[in-house]
Amino acid sequence: MSENRLRQIEARIERIKAELVKLPPVLRPGSLTRQYANPSEKKGAYWQVSYTRNMKSKTEYVKPDCVSSVRNQIAAYKEFKKLVDEWVELGLEASRLSMKSNEE
Repeated sequence: MSENRLRQIEARIERIKAELVKLPPVLRPGSLTRQYANPSEKKGAYWQVSYTRNMKSKTEYVKPDCVSSVRNQIAAYKEFKKLVDEWVELGLEASRLSMKSNEE
């Protein structure tokens, strides 16, 4: 059973690697929100991206013509994180299975 599962894990990791290669070269963490200079009247709208990197929170202005590009970069980053997290989980499971089979 564990040998079969190890092969499944290795195959999935290879598919994850292939998916990672297909991601665009520019990734961006964070969330994009529309803000207002005067929120009560919803006037003076602008876009900003907020993120935390290296334990520092940052907020940056986004030009209106860059909103679509930043959205795509954020979506790509989320996909990257999802794939890497899955890879790590599979790696942990494979490590446990390998150690278990070495005990037997």
